[in-house]
This record gives sequence, C-alpha cells and structure tokens, in this order.
Amino acid sequence: MVVSTPGPQHDAERPRLDRPALVALLLGIAGVGYRLVLTLLTVPGSNSDEATFGLAAVHIAAGREHPVFLYGQHYMGMVEAYLAAPLVAVAGPSWPVLRLPLLGLYALFLWLSYRLTRRLYSPWFATFVVGLLALGTERVVRDQLTVVGGRPEVKPAVLAMLLIAVALAQDRVRRRWAAIGLAGLLAGLALWSDWLIVPYLAVAGLLLLYAARRELLGWPGLLLLAGFALGVAPMVWDNLVAPPGMDSLSVLRQINASGGATPPWSPRLRGGLLEGVPLATGLCPVTGCARWQEWFGLLYPVLLAVAGLLALVAYRRTAGLPTARRVRPVAQLTLVAGAALTLLAYVRSPLAATDPLGNARYLSVLQLSLPAVLWPLWAAAVACWRGPVGAAGRLAGATATAVLAGLTAAAVVATGLFIAAVDAPRAEERQARELADAVRRTGLREVYGDYWTCNRLTFATGERVVCAVLDGALTPGQNRYRPYWRQVGRAERPGYVLQVDSPAERRLRRLLGERADAATLVEVAGYRVYHPPTAVRPWR
Repeated sequence: MVVSTPGPQHDAERPRLDRPALVALLLGIAGVGYRLVLTLLTVPGSNSDEATFGLAAVHIAAGREHPVFLYGQHYMGMVEAYLAAPLVAVAGPSWPVLRLPLLGLYALFLWLSYRLTRRLYSPWFATFVVGLLALGTERVVRDQLTVVGGRPEVKPAVLAMLLIAVALAQDRVRRRWAAIGLAGLLAGLALWSDWLIVPYLAVAGLLLLYAARRELLGWPGLLLLAGFALGVAPMVWDNLVAPPGMDSLSVLRQINASGGATPPWSPRLRGGLLEGVPLATGLCPVTGCARWQEWFGLLYPVLLAVAGLLALVAYRRTAGLPTARRVRPVAQLTLVAGAALTLLAYVRSPLAATDPLGNARYLSVLQLSLPAVLWPLWAAAVACWRGPVGAAGRLAGATATAVLAGLTAAAVVATGLFIAAVDAPRAEERQARELADAVRRTGLREVYGDYWTCNRLTFATGERVVCAVLDGALTPGQNRYRPYWRQVGRAERPGYVLQVDSPAERRLRRLLGERADAATLVEVAGYRVYHPPTAVRPWR
C-alpha cells in the first residue's frame, strides 16, 4: 500500500506560470532590460522639450511650482513631471533619473498588454505580442522613454480600463465599485495628460457601459463620474481660470487653424499609412521608410477591417448568451474602433502630409491595438497548421505565417540597426555635457541662447546656469518658463551661448564689432560662449 502525503496547502494553491506566461515573462524582462540600458546611456538623446519637463520636476520637487500643463502650453499635462519629482528630489536632476518612471510605465504596459491579449485571444498569441513590443527602434523607444508628455502613461491607463471592463462583465472583480471608480480616475488622468487618447477613451467608456450598464445607473455610476472628475480636475481648474483665448480648446483650435491649407487626401494617406504606421510599429528607422518597408502600412487597414469582421461574427454567434460570454468580441471591436478613429483623426490633419516623419509619434498609441490587428494573421496561421483545411486554407495560412515572420524579421532588423547606431546620439549627448561643463567653468550664471540649447543647458546644470531664448535675429524667442527670461533680463552682463556661424552668432558679432573676439570666452562642441563688457539686447 502506497501512502501519499499532501504538501502544504499554500504550495498547492500557489499560482504557477504556464509555458506561454513564462516565455512572455522572459521576453518582457529582455524588453525592460534593453530599455534600462538605453536609459542609463541617455539614448535616444535629450532635447529642450524634455528638459522643460525635467525643470518642472525640479520645481515640483522643491515646492516652487505645481504646473498643470507644460510651461508655455495649455494642453499637454504634466503627469510625467510629477512622477519624476520624487526621484529628482532624492537623486538630483539627470536624464536617467528623469526617465526611470517611464521605464516603469513601459513595464506596466507590457504586463497589461499580455493580460488583455491573453484574455481576449490566446496565450501564445499574447506571448508573441509581448515579443514584438519588447523590440524597439528609435521612434518607438523615444515615444516610450523620453519625457515629452502623454503617450507613456495613457497607454497603460487605457489597457487597465479595458481589463476592468472585461473583468466586470465576467464577474472576476471582488470590489466592483472600487474598480469602477478606478476606471473613472484613469480616464480623467489620461485626458488631462494627452488629448490624443480621446478616441480610445471614448470606446473604452462604451465597453465599460456595456459591461456594467445596470450598475452604472446607480451609485457605481456616480463613483465613475467622481473618479473621472478627480482625474481631470487639474485641467478643468486651469481652463476655468485661464485668460480668454488661452484655454485648451482655444489653443488647440489656433494650432489647427495655423497649419495653412489642408493638403489633398493622397499625401495625407501616404504620410499616415505608408510612413506613420510602419514608423510607429517599429519597422523603419527614424529617418524614414524605404519603399519595401511600407508594405505593412498598406496592409494595416485591411487587417483592421478583417479583425472587425471577425469580432462581429463572434458577437453574432454568441447571441442570447450572457454578457460574460459576449464581452470578448465587444472588447475586440473596441480595440479595432480605437485604432480606426486614431488613424482617421491623424490622416485628417495636415501634419500627416507636411511632416510624416516628425509627427509619426502621434500614432504611437496604435500599439494598444496591435493584438487586434495581428489576430487575423495568427488565427489563419494556427488554423492552417493545426486543423484540417483545404488547399485555399493552406494557402491563406501559409501566407499569414509568412507575413507574421516578415513583420517579426523587419522589427528585429530595424531594432538591430538602431542598436548599431547608438554611438551617434551618445556622442551628441557627450557634447551637450561638455558644453554645460564649459559654461559652468566660465562662471556665468545668466546667458542667452537658442531654443534647442537653453532649457537643456539649464537642466543639465541644475539651474546653476539660467538661459533665456533668443531667435536668429537676437530678439525674444520661445521662452517656455518666463521667470528665466526675467532673470536673465535683469543681469547686467549676461553671456551668450550660440552655435558657431549660426544667424544669431553672426548677428552678435556684427553688433560687437572689433570687441567680438575679446568677448569670446570659450569654443566647445560647436558653440561659442561670449561675455560682452556690456549687455547686448537689440530688442530694447
């Protein structure tokens, strides 16, 4: 007689990772580790836009400012600056410290993507999606790791909302009221952070309404509204006290109106689909897509339409079943609709045609719908290799397998090319540090410079050097943080940090005349630092 002794109860109940989850975990660790190395190396390189968020984090950490929107704007929320402020307070200002919270947001995005994809589709497909999201070209990584507002935080927020809605419909949530309130809070914070997420927020809200429509008629509905109001409160308050014409809607209307004549549909579709989609997906270098790399942009709307059709068919097949059984195809339709609305909004904008490379960042939220877009290919491939199909099915499955393999190979190659070229941004970052060190050694405290120099220099020196922005004619430029402009304006002998042979430097040398060489303190990293005996302010 064999007697077996059961192990401890807690060991029997401990959840274990199955094989797809374990592989996804390893791929996720590789993706996070890859981005951690890039963060420590400050790759992609920093710039003055990111420095403005960093300076806001410095001010928040010191209790000097509590900005709602990016300095000089009235529509880009400052969630990233508030996330970085505690680290800046402890470790001081630096680019890796500023970017570390975004690394955490990326890890959260990967985990939520896996959970949602596994819940809506299949385990191994969720693993495949994590593998693709772990890769990253400069365009993709820049949107994930650089602190320029919005996109890194809104994507996890939307995924969490979708998971909450699916869990509510499937009765997987113990504290349902708290989950509904959390969904409202996430929606409010996402709207404050970046208006680009509005299409996904709209469809996620509809999914939540479908999943918990009866509960939302009572107190949970009020809790949802209260959470949303709390999350969006900073934006609402700032707009209420803003001067006429300076509220968010007015500013956005002015920006859209200043774009000039709207280009025809053809260049906008080309810029949005053939350039924007492959760039945002990580198939092309940041310099643009070659003709052979544009194929996924052509295929994208087709896959989106097929994914929507499959979800509709699945929804019709579950007619008469409870909501718990029907929520999966509805959630799949949500991902399809979010991508379609985002892409439509982008190609309607002149930016899709006038500067498709620079504005492809606005399509980074399409990563939320990557599972929905690729699911028709995965389903066809699996059906071909696992089930009895005819010749047409074999051909379709083989084609789908080839497309998935080609997509993966293109993403791997594009990521490898980016890794091979990291020396260029690292060299540029070293030059920026050399410039900051050289300016500090001169003893200058207040200087003038161009836009792409000033806030970057101020952040790199921890505000030991304060820079005010001039344009090429040495007249006031885009000064996002007005106190810097006033501080430099009060200086009796401000310095000038100007690129060699730039229009601003040529103008300064003409004004100084024979004193130009005597006023030059140092030349470093393509810049000259001047300290004239008297202030040069031609606008006065």
